[in-house]
Amino acid sequence: MYKDKINLLGTDIKRGEHVTLEMEIAKLHNRSSVKIPIIIERSKKDGPVVLFMAGVHGDEINGVEIVRRIIKEKINKTAMGTVICIPVFNVFGFLNLSREFPDGRDLNRVFPGSANGSLASQFAHQFMKSIVPIVDYVFDYHTGGAARVNASQIRCDISDEKSIELAKAFGADFIVNSKSIPKSIRYTLKKHNISALLYEGGMAKNFDEHIIQSGFDGAKNVLRFLKMRTGPKATDNKSVLVKKSKWIRAPYSGMFHVKIKNGQWITKKTVLGIITDPYAEFEKKIVAPIDCYVFCVNNFPIVNRGDAIFHVSLEAE
Repeated sequence: MYKDKINLLGTDIKRGEHVTLEMEIAKLHNRSSVKIPIIIERSKKDGPVVLFMAGVHGDEINGVEIVRRIIKEKINKTAMGTVICIPVFNVFGFLNLSREFPDGRDLNRVFPGSANGSLASQFAHQFMKSIVPIVDYVFDYHTGGAARVNASQIRCDISDEKSIELAKAFGADFIVNSKSIPKSIRYTLKKHNISALLYEGGMAKNFDEHIIQSGFDGAKNVLRFLKMRTGPKATDNKSVLVKKSKWIRAPYSGMFHVKIKNGQWITKKTVLGIITDPYAEFEKKIVAPIDCYVFCVNNFPIVNRGDAIFHVSLEAE
């Protein structure tokens, strides 16, 4: 865990040093280089190496703002250890406010990548080779995709003792038991015995101040938990632990009207939403099948039968 010598992208990072490096990921068709800024703060005292990263999906900008605030407020300057910040991981997607890489691939489904694979795969390979070997903990910031809005939540495998301790220390509104997806960053890092937590909050292409503040406070809390920072907790929020969950899907196609607030505790038979047609001939209520928490809501006004519209807890404490 404690590294006497840290070398990143061929640069030795000395104790007490602030360094901004650029990792070149590709050249455009006009030969312009595309580079990712990486901000490193190493304290004078050795300790864990923590990576805060965002923008794996280029349209998920809440996380980009969270990591920006970590840097701006100097949360990355710690009493011990090293903090690495990558505010925009998928710079291609960020430029276009797009989820995908230019080759059309989801960057979070190509890890650990390949030196001779697709553009996304080559980038994943470079990240695994150049940065991951020096890292102990990773916090990866995301939002809901499309029109899905996530309540502030940490996703982790709750059977992993280290992960659940970090998740509780983070203090998001929810901790959602979630197995990592093959070829994702979290799945690949776990194979390298690196603790990686995924923060989800808000929706793509939008800022949500509560979500941003929750993610920012969580960063301060985990650095305190790892004894890299001192002082009181940023927030003493007690997360709701969702051990099992399910999606409620639209039983009809039509216009969708949400009737509850995301993150709420809902009792059985509460009206969650209404699906109507444009001609005032059809109106169907969607009711809660059980007492549950709602921690993700689909805000898209038009739904098709089978669309996931509410993510709810089956077992929570």
